[in-house]
Amino acid sequence: MTPMRSSGGSGGRGSRRRRSHSRAMPMSEINVTPFVDVMLVLLIVFMVAAPLLTVGVPVELPETAAEPLPMPEEEPLTITLTSEGSVTIQNSEIALDQLIPRLSAIAEERTDRQLFLRADQGISYGQVMQVMGALNAAGFNRIGLVTEDGGPTLGAE
Repeated sequence: MTPMRSSGGSGGRGSRRRRSHSRAMPMSEINVTPFVDVMLVLLIVFMVAAPLLTVGVPVELPETAAEPLPMPEEEPLTITLTSEGSVTIQNSEIALDQLIPRLSAIAEERTDRQLFLRADQGISYGQVMQVMGALNAAGFNRIGLVTEDGGPTLGAE
């Protein structure tokens, strides 16, 4: 005859001890799989989103041999003048007479007052200088002209 175990016997207590004993042991391995999965997803998201962060107004920029300016901490405002005569701030097209009031409203919320001016090479020098003069009169004194690399060096090394 085989002895029967009761639920209150010593067998039940021993199994409880084993469970509590296994919980007290520290885990000796770190599972990095979820961390790697999250990092790969973030990498893919940034790879897809990075090209979309550039200003998307198509203009033919003039080419120069000038050194690029250092990038500031805060993304500067970009003003684009197209060959058709339209004006955009970042990606929002506005009327030319609304440029200064709109920029002044935006600049009140920013710490850096630097602007980047992108002008199509088909626009006359006078039109670009009129916009720069209006910007300067409105208090925007840090204006960077955006150009393409690869222009003539004119004998400079």
